[in-house]
Amino acid sequence: MTKASIVGAGLIGRAWAVVFARAGREVSVWDPDEATRSGFAAAVTADLDVLERAELVADAKAIAARITVAETLDACLSGTSFVQENGPEKVEVKTALFRELDRLAPPDAILASSTSAIVASLFTEGLAGRGRCLVGHPVNPPHLIPLVEVCGAPWTDPAVVERAVEVYRAVGQTPVTVHKEMEGFVLNRLQGALLAEAFRLVEEGVIGAEDLDLTLTDGLARRWSFIGPLATIELNAPGGIPDYCARYTGFYKRLAASPAGPEVYEEAQVARLLESWPHAAEPERLAARAAWRNTRLAALAAHLAEAPKAG
Repeated sequence: MTKASIVGAGLIGRAWAVVFARAGREVSVWDPDEATRSGFAAAVTADLDVLERAELVADAKAIAARITVAETLDACLSGTSFVQENGPEKVEVKTALFRELDRLAPPDAILASSTSAIVASLFTEGLAGRGRCLVGHPVNPPHLIPLVEVCGAPWTDPAVVERAVEVYRAVGQTPVTVHKEMEGFVLNRLQGALLAEAFRLVEEGVIGAEDLDLTLTDGLARRWSFIGPLATIELNAPGGIPDYCARYTGFYKRLAASPAGPEVYEEAQVARLLESWPHAAEPERLAARAAWRNTRLAALAAHLAEAPKAG
């Protein structure tokens, strides 16, 4: 693959541009919003500066030089072999967008969507080239967290799925193949289960919001950063997974019988959670959010840079 096309240049699209460009690919970026196109170069340069300061890339200027902004979708797709779409999370928007991608992209180019929850069959069924369409769902931000869920529609050519996996692996990501369409795929279904319980625990006053986050960052996340939950229980009992289930799943069965429900996301419950969120109060919270996000991304980059040394 020599050229990648990034369609949709917001936070996810910008990160994808970095992923492909730092792997040596020429990258063309397009967004329907003129202001986003105009501000893209400065924004991606800032992202690369963070990576360079953390010593996660060696030559930010050379990487940025491989990224160009196209003024039209046609120009962005010309000569491409891989398209990563990052449009709004709406079926009707993706349907219209993929119709254009299928019409304009070279016939052998893979068309991948970064959608977080919408399965590909909902927006590719009527396309002549539907066999080359799939989901390549990243974890935000993909230039720092490598996982990509690759999931085709029932009509996606299996060879296209294999090629997509090879492309993602070649640019430094960690692709996993999702064999069956399911809303939210795998990562967001796991995250959704954890979030619902987190909302319930904070809303019911069991724990504060910041301590809830610390339970993950200094607890489960540290373990899960190198060993997953299934491998954990395999090693957590002398007889492996069957032994663990026999010994310890009484609580989990009771928890599964009374899961957190959709009411945890209602306005009143969310308001109570925000009362426990310590970083800033409304309306200052939203104004401070961008600066706080950039600080956390810089901290994540620095953490990732240190991780190999710690190992």
